[in-house]
Amino acid sequence: MSVPARCRGVTLVELIVTIVVVTAAVAAVLGVVSVAAARSADNLMQTQAAIVAESYLQEILQKPYGFDCTPTCTRPQMDEAGDYGGLADTGVHDANGTPIAALAAYNVTVAVSNTALGTVPAELITVTVMPPNGAAVVLTGYRMQHP
Repeated sequence: MSVPARCRGVTLVELIVTIVVVTAAVAAVLGVVSVAAARSADNLMQTQAAIVAESYLQEILQKPYGFDCTPTCTRPQMDEAGDYGGLADTGVHDANGTPIAALAAYNVTVAVSNTALGTVPAELITVTVMPPNGAAVVLTGYRMQHP
């Protein structure tokens, strides 16, 4: 009969080195994933803020040129572009003034200033949306007075 071959296993040193290498690799991968996840949330907030600003600006630009609202006028009563000047919404609201709960952490301000494009009177409308991450989104547009 032959003598059985000696079985070779893993030494304790080899096992510890393997554990250290695998741990370092996992830590590096988790570090990259956590940074990507944090930046992904910032991108989402910026995208939402841009969509909110565009929505407000489109609502305002659909109104005719002018201003006839008193300072106590509510959003549904704002029927001309200039009426929106000084609007400051804490939290996003729809066109009827109803708050949108999912966007309560965003703040919206609107400024309207009289200007001229050549000889045509116009209103410069600036919509600023401040998302929770503090990186403001600003959109501007003009509403002109047609003769």
